[in-house]
Amino acid sequence: MAFGWKLYGDGKTPPLGEAVAPDERLSWPRTAGIGAQHVVAMFGATFVFPIIMGLDANLAIMMSGIATILFLIIVKGQVPSYLGTSAAFVGGVAAIRLNGGDSSDVVGAILVAGVVLALVGLLIHFAGLGLINKVLPPAVTGAVVMLIGFNLAPVAAKTYWPQDQWVALAVMAFVIVCSLALRGFLARISILLGLVFGYLLSVLLDATAGQITSPDGTGAEVTRDRINFDAVSDADWFGLPDFTAPSFSLKFSLLVIPAVIALVAENVGHVKAVAEMTKRNLDPVMGRAVFADGVATVVATSVGGSPTTTYAENIGVMAATRVYSTAAYYVAAIVAILLGLVPKFGALVNIVPGGVLGGITVVLYGMIGLLGAKIWKENRVDFANPINLVPLAAGIIIGIGDVTLRFSDDFSLNGIALGSIVAVVAWHVAKALAPAEMKAALEREGTHPAAGTTFGHVHGEEVSADPSSVDQVGRPGVPGTNR
Repeated sequence: MAFGWKLYGDGKTPPLGEAVAPDERLSWPRTAGIGAQHVVAMFGATFVFPIIMGLDANLAIMMSGIATILFLIIVKGQVPSYLGTSAAFVGGVAAIRLNGGDSSDVVGAILVAGVVLALVGLLIHFAGLGLINKVLPPAVTGAVVMLIGFNLAPVAAKTYWPQDQWVALAVMAFVIVCSLALRGFLARISILLGLVFGYLLSVLLDATAGQITSPDGTGAEVTRDRINFDAVSDADWFGLPDFTAPSFSLKFSLLVIPAVIALVAENVGHVKAVAEMTKRNLDPVMGRAVFADGVATVVATSVGGSPTTTYAENIGVMAATRVYSTAAYYVAAIVAILLGLVPKFGALVNIVPGGVLGGITVVLYGMIGLLGAKIWKENRVDFANPINLVPLAAGIIIGIGDVTLRFSDDFSLNGIALGSIVAVVAWHVAKALAPAEMKAALEREGTHPAAGTTFGHVHGEEVSADPSSVDQVGRPGVPGTNR
């Protein structure tokens, strides 16, 4: 099935206990409505992370639509999914910019990581998931995800938060309250709601309290408005976003390639979750899905867009509506492409105040890091075992502390790249050198996080592949979403 969908029943909302399959659709007006929900669900994270990475948010939105269409075609319409911006690369991108790289270097490095992800997808397709569990056991995967998130703490604390500490505090509190007090779909877009709240709060404070004196994005003390709409006024209503040609560097590529570990876990987990929800065996397309995300990332970054990943937020929409139709995802993708052709919209997104991002990032970056701990917990990783404790402790501190290993004046490894290499390589060395009883203890741990029933997306959402986590009216329940 590519572009042909069977009409489900009379085209109306499925009754209790039934669902619309990926190769089915509701009436086109209802399908458009579901597609609009998917746009809202992916929107917040998809444009926040490009801003944080210093990339064009408008282009990221547009390329997310193109990436989604590519994904659906490659998986032959069997895995309903939206591909939004991945947060897994944020730490590596920050490291690239701290080492003097520009946006060309950023998208070039991520493009290389996309190629690696696509190759891993091919490997999964032909060799199966067992190989992943051997190379990247849960202990290692959790450590890499953790150091990716916590490496970003200085960016939130020193770059965004000081720009407007009180707005940052208010936005942080608002996001926390929304994620706990709201339910279902609204809880899943708490980041987007926080952005809107912070945006409006900044406008209100500019009108009532006047200008603020604080560090700007460069760290210089500046007296200014919290938000400036001049760029929005100057932008055209229709036109192409700004494209950036990639440039390539081995040093910069090594800084972002560790993110592939996180992307493999979440992509495979996404497929397993969809398989449970749709009651279909999707294992044969597992490798295709990972390969498709790699290809989508390559295509997106080849013109200056952001890296992509499957979005758990959109699984939440499917759980709430019981509509798994890929037609709704095509609608969402087309809407995203059209939004990318409105420069005025992009300008409105790009002027989000730094203080607002401060409140958002302290939550998001912490969630990324804690997802590593979640992987450990769900897979019963034993830190009384020195095989896990010693090498992973070293890798995490190297990653979070941004330790540098210099090989020459032109080449060095640091932070996320060095920490990930130490975590992976040192763990396998430790396992090889360990006595038999320590190796035997590893067998009592769980499998790769991608092979379990629950998984966490590094862009801050969590979904259960267990259909029992969806309540009787189709809303995500507490077991799967912690909502």
